[in-house]
Amino acid sequence: MPPLSRFTVLIERRLPRAAAVFAACAALVVSALALSPARAAAADVSERKLARDLKLELANAGQPAVQWARNVNGVRHVQAIIVTDGADPEMTDLRAAVLRSGGSVHGVFPSMRALSVQVGAGQLSALAQRKDVVSVSPNRAVARTASTLEAITGALTTNVRTNSTKTSYSGWDGSGVGIAVLDTGVMAAHDAFRNASGVSRVKASVSMLNTTAANWTTGVGTTSSLKPGSNSLSNYESSISTATSLTQDPYGHGTHVASVAVGSARHYVAGTPDTTGIAPNANLYDVRVLNQSGLGTMSDVLEGMQWVIYNARALNIRVLNLSLAAASTESWQTDPLCIAARSAAAAGVTVVVAAGNYGVTLTGQEAFGTIGSPGHDPSVITVGAVNFKDTTGRSDDVVTHFSSRGPTRGGSLNASGVRVPDNLLKPDLVAPGNKIVGAAATQASSSTPTLNTLASLFGSVLVTPLGITPVYPEMQMLMSGTSIAAPAVAGTVALMLQANPGLTPPLVKAILQYSAQPTADGNLLQQGAGMLNISGAMALATSLRTDIASAVEAGTLTAGANLLASGKTMPTPSSSIGGSGFSWSGMVFAGGNRVLSGNELFTKFQPIWDPRLTWAGNVARKRDVVYWTGNGIPVNTYPRYFTDVAASNQTLITSGVRRGDTLLGTSSSIARTGLFMKAKDLSSWLISGSGLVLSEGLVLSEGLVLSEGLVLSEGLVLSEGLVLSEGLTLGER
Repeated sequence: MPPLSRFTVLIERRLPRAAAVFAACAALVVSALALSPARAAAADVSERKLARDLKLELANAGQPAVQWARNVNGVRHVQAIIVTDGADPEMTDLRAAVLRSGGSVHGVFPSMRALSVQVGAGQLSALAQRKDVVSVSPNRAVARTASTLEAITGALTTNVRTNSTKTSYSGWDGSGVGIAVLDTGVMAAHDAFRNASGVSRVKASVSMLNTTAANWTTGVGTTSSLKPGSNSLSNYESSISTATSLTQDPYGHGTHVASVAVGSARHYVAGTPDTTGIAPNANLYDVRVLNQSGLGTMSDVLEGMQWVIYNARALNIRVLNLSLAAASTESWQTDPLCIAARSAAAAGVTVVVAAGNYGVTLTGQEAFGTIGSPGHDPSVITVGAVNFKDTTGRSDDVVTHFSSRGPTRGGSLNASGVRVPDNLLKPDLVAPGNKIVGAAATQASSSTPTLNTLASLFGSVLVTPLGITPVYPEMQMLMSGTSIAAPAVAGTVALMLQANPGLTPPLVKAILQYSAQPTADGNLLQQGAGMLNISGAMALATSLRTDIASAVEAGTLTAGANLLASGKTMPTPSSSIGGSGFSWSGMVFAGGNRVLSGNELFTKFQPIWDPRLTWAGNVARKRDVVYWTGNGIPVNTYPRYFTDVAASNQTLITSGVRRGDTLLGTSSSIARTGLFMKAKDLSSWLISGSGLVLSEGLVLSEGLVLSEGLVLSEGLVLSEGLVLSEGLTLGER
């Protein structure tokens, strides 16, 4: 089927009245060709800046087909996210332009140079033509995408935790490291989140659910400031606090997700399962961005991410878990959630994202290209799910059928007006995500512990199979999905940062991939580098210097500098979990579509371990944080805004590193070659020393990386980036 026909069929299946919308959009493009040269050029600029799904709705002459569009007093209005590269971090002129157009400004996000606005549909093109506007995206919907968990992930090994029971354990546990969970909320009163002394480890509970934007009111402008110590900031913090709310997670998704990352079973009564999470003493920050139905908007998620970025250094929030996803047709370069994720990474926060639950079509066919936003950003750790088959051994583990597959399909228009997908390798790795037992939220009242929505609707699947009597505040339930796999990785990151606080976000991801275990049959687009291996990740993390992050920030680490800690050598690249030994994958994804290998990745400093640098394809960008300054304001603590420029000419990868993607050849899903070959086979080749050794490294020159990575032809994938949400799945056998 030709690409255009395939695209049209997909749109007809997924969006209401999409065939008519698509035809109308095509008519708009044709009519633009008849404009005067100057107006045609302006229209062309507008075309490139407006997200594809936004343009489709603008061309819709019927009733609004999406929740971010509405007719107000007979005029079509849309709620959108405008990203800018203007010199003013407060975006004063752009905000004024929105108000002059009769619109409203609902949110200001300095961390990503973006505004959340409501404007008349007829005003969007003019706003997009402004020189300070980079992209305009719809305010898309977002949805929630020892214990068995300890045993199957490698947390119960000599270099992680030597022993673990419901009442005690010894070893790394995430102490002192903060994990922020952006979700449906967290039941802070649940015993899973208490420390050894019985004190809650939920350090803050805030809600970003935006009621103003839902009112569709015009002429509203927000001017609040996040300046440290200001009354405006104090009022803002008070307005979002939900610490005293009895119902902090009415849906139930966020509490379960949080328990997988940081849950402890030490206070549970006898008879309940040991559901100890990965980092059972880490601090938890509950940031509610999804409502009682597990749904939200992109602007609320951006607000939550900004709160985390702003408070990260003051509260030692080192990990951000996003078990949610939004549809996105945009490239990672302009997608607002991706931009926010890169800001978080640049500020030193490792962002872990669920890949999504769209690995199969409605007709049961495997679907590639179904990674949601912001999982399609190269800076985040995108996590798929494996089915552990109810055994602690790993030889029978398989990628779940529902786990979203790569490559990424967000894209942009080139100079000729042709859409070019990013086609980045994703997911990065996979973790247990099928029928995992964790905490179940209720109302925080022992007299009326009302069940959460999920437990109420699906009790026969999520609660009854456990065979235990629900006890307040210890109620548990089963959940499945990449939403549950992601926090297993987030908890692992907390352990790694407890053991070595000097790791940077891209180095954390590289360690997780390099030490992963490929499943027996999965390919790179299904499983990334392989299954989470906490034992291997900790062995590699503890062999490296603990001052890497500070040295990178200070600019004192040069390409090729030694990264090993004093007296340390590279650990043996193998692990044993569940009584079975295996070799590590030896693979690291870099540059979006390259597979790297070799000890030099970790024995020598690779400039790509700088979290301010993002490289994918032939594009490399540098994102720097600018902090608030002034009397009484701690130095380099509270981000004010970020700058984003093309990276300067430099070495990206040093000599001695090996390229593994050169071994793959042509990709065929039928012949199972190229990207569709078994990842385990590629791993074995790399372990044996195969691959192209980079004698001179990879260098960025004149803003471009001259070395090509994997070239993914059209027709390999089934999706065009229109993932509707992270999705809800009840598991598989």
